Amino acid sequence: MATAVDQKLLRQTKFPPEFNQKVDMKKVNVEVMKRWIAGKISEILGSEDDVVIELCFNLLEGSRYPDIKALQISLTGFLDRDTPKFCKELWNLCLSAQSNPQGVPKELLEAKKLELIQEKVPHL
Repeated sequence: MATAVDQKLLRQTKFPPEFNQKVDMKKVNVEVMKRWIAGKISEILGSEDDVVIELCFNLLEGSRYPDIKALQISLTGFLDRDTPKFCKELWNLCLSAQSNPQGVPKELLEAKKLELIQEKVPHL
């Protein structure tokens, strides 16, 4: 439940326009997103922080249509100035994932393809 402070922050914070689009988590491959979230949060914090990672998972999986604005407010205390960028990336990936039949963001599929191609190419 959002506190009065959270409500005030929600009103005062300027969010990107894509945050107004809903994501149906039933159409998103949550396991793929969890791997991305864990990797990204660890990268931002410089170490693996299970508490922050689990918090993000819980906020995202808490309802069928998660509230990315509330998620951003909740994560700000942990991710500080990296929070808006992280949430924008996360939301764009979720929006992409829900429009893909496998529930996987096309950006992550492209990155994986590139990774596999690079593994096959012998390094000089």
